[in-house]
Amino acid sequence: MDRVLYFSSLPDRIGRGVEEFFLSKNVKSTRELLAYLRLRGEECNKALQERKVKITGNKEFLELDDAIMDDDEIAIISVGLT
Repeated sequence: MDRVLYFSSLPDRIGRGVEEFFLSKNVKSTRELLAYLRLRGEECNKALQERKVKITGNKEFLELDDAIMDDDEIAIISVGLT
């Protein structure tokens, strides 16, 4: 199970600050995670664009194509771009 934490303006924009769920086996990178989360609705799609966020995995900053694993704690931080 993965845990995703949302920071900065994201909790207000997408309506949650944290969630835990099992990711599809097709989601193996941070880029794929963002694409998966953007499918959840229009506001998620707008707020979670790659250029608008930074991502950490287990408290380490990640690049967009870095791998994510089961049981990772992922944090997504808005960088304030519109």
